[in-house]
Amino acid sequence: MHDARALIEMGAEAVRRLARRGYTLDLSALENLQSRRNQNIRSADELRAESKRVASEVQQTAKQGGDFTKLKERARELKDEIREIEAGQEKVQEQLRDLLLSIPNLPDDAAPDGDSDEFAVEVRRVGTPPAFPFEPKDHVDLGEATGILDFARATKLSGPRFAVSRGAGAALERALATLFLDLHTRRHGYIEHAVPYLVTRKTMTGTGQLPKFEEDLFRTGVADRELFLIPTAEVPLTNLYADEIIPPAELPLALTAHTPCFRSEAGSYGRDTRGLIRQHQFSKVEMVRIVDPKDADAELVKMVGHAEACLKELGLAYRVVTLPAGDTGFSAQLTYDIEVWIPSQNTYREISSISNFGTFQARRANIRTRGEDGKPKLVATLNGSGLPVGRTVAALLEQSQQEDGSLVLPESLFPYLGFRRISADGTPEA
Repeated sequence: MHDARALIEMGAEAVRRLARRGYTLDLSALENLQSRRNQNIRSADELRAESKRVASEVQQTAKQGGDFTKLKERARELKDEIREIEAGQEKVQEQLRDLLLSIPNLPDDAAPDGDSDEFAVEVRRVGTPPAFPFEPKDHVDLGEATGILDFARATKLSGPRFAVSRGAGAALERALATLFLDLHTRRHGYIEHAVPYLVTRKTMTGTGQLPKFEEDLFRTGVADRELFLIPTAEVPLTNLYADEIIPPAELPLALTAHTPCFRSEAGSYGRDTRGLIRQHQFSKVEMVRIVDPKDADAELVKMVGHAEACLKELGLAYRVVTLPAGDTGFSAQLTYDIEVWIPSQNTYREISSISNFGTFQARRANIRTRGEDGKPKLVATLNGSGLPVGRTVAALLEQSQQEDGSLVLPESLFPYLGFRRISADGTPEA
């Protein structure tokens, strides 16, 4: 969320930057609401001061035995006027808050122009996409042929966009999550957390999922209690520090968690309905960093390296791109996508997004630290996937496939699996 005064002071610059992401800022509407809010506050303060003065006059007149009938009448009028002003103030405040909550973050000027992934700028490529002397299969065919993935039975249980992993497939998912957590906690300095998978509306609002993306969230509740299933561990991890002031000496905070993620994919319009790429439920290891704003740019680069380390451990070919301003997420200022090579599609596909949110989420969730002057100030938040398990399985199956239908797995997974190959019939082989 934004500071209305800051946007108004930026004026045309705020309009320009938001226009790069396809958002038209109605500056006059914002100025009008802010002006009405300020005027209501001034009017209410003036009326309260007069009310206090009249109340004092009533007491003095009563002590002196005078007639205070008109004063009492004025006191009643003032109470009514204050009540009316406060009601109007509450309405204006709500309108202003709703407007501010709907305005996306200002994109960093380092983000290229454009409104789709076609305008993403490649930063680097790592690894060589495998060349096969045969027509490579996609992960769905590989998973079903070996018996380690079962989409039909998942559909029977829950409908489309779910998957069941079994045998070596289930073991592979568990191994990947553990490998990623070990990398982040032992090598990268993150603290592992186990967090709730159901959170409140306030928590979802803090990280920017609400109100804009409500149609993409799964919601549940008992009696009058409303809860949302998390779309990513970013939500509970970041909001752990909502309404807190973090001592500067504790920054940066580095948090990670392996959780299920639930998304309705309301805006996907049928894309990637086959396989593990876009599902309603998937698991992911998430990274969150809470830092001093002056360090955010350097921390973003560091986080990209942490996500890349996971792919390097698996020997998967990938590339890093900078997302254009118009394709950057609602809450983000700048985002790097890591795209892994998918042989069956002969292209790179997104497997991790690492974003700097600046103080955008911190303002919404009221997460602060203290400046050099000792006064509270907002922190900066960052997050990224490190990595999603399902999409990693898809890339791993496709890049490791053999002509006989077997799968040769990376050596880094052997300590977690106890086997190096999955035969064509799904049997683990040392």
